Amino acid sequence: MRTLLDTNAFLWFLSGSDQLIPTQLEQNAINVLPIEVDHISAIINLEFHHRDPFDRLIIAQGITEQIPVITSDAMFAKYPLEVIW
Repeated sequence: MRTLLDTNAFLWFLSGSDQLIPTQLEQNAINVLPIEVDHISAIINLEFHHRDPFDRLIIAQGITEQIPVITSDAMFAKYPLEVIW
């Protein structure tokens, strides 16, 4: 299953933190999703619930690519994407 990691989830993954539930990351392989023009264009249409520009980019990528996002940030749930946490 493809998922996007919010920064906090990525850092917890790298550090081996027990903050992540083991089943949230089925594989140890992490691939980088390149930033595409469609992702940048989607940011323009996002409601301004979240003010962090990097989180807004992750949200736009999740919506555009229809990929769930693993995050503990409650603001992500205000957008039309699947949030895992």
